[in-house]
Amino acid sequence: MSTSPTAATLRYTGLRLGVFAGCFVVLAVLAYIGVIPESFGTANPLWLAVLAIVVSAPISLVLLRGQREAMSRQIVPRVERAKGRLNANQSMEDDAA
Repeated sequence: MSTSPTAATLRYTGLRLGVFAGCFVVLAVLAYIGVIPESFGTANPLWLAVLAIVVSAPISLVLLRGQREAMSRQIVPRVERAKGRLNANQSMEDDAA
């Protein structure tokens, strides 16, 4: 079984990171101009990263639906084959016991 990531997985991951980076940049600019709080104490980069994760998650959920479905179509057959092998191994162990 190949454990290398598929093209759809790499594409989805790259797009997801792109959405996060875009949100981070927009939030950093908004914090710089004073629209949102710049930080809590001295945690400015961490605050912006957490906020970017929270903002980018629902955006990715909506915008990347097609890529996520394509990735799922490529992954599901491999998961099913792995489940089949696991069930076969378990039944062989049960027969041996």
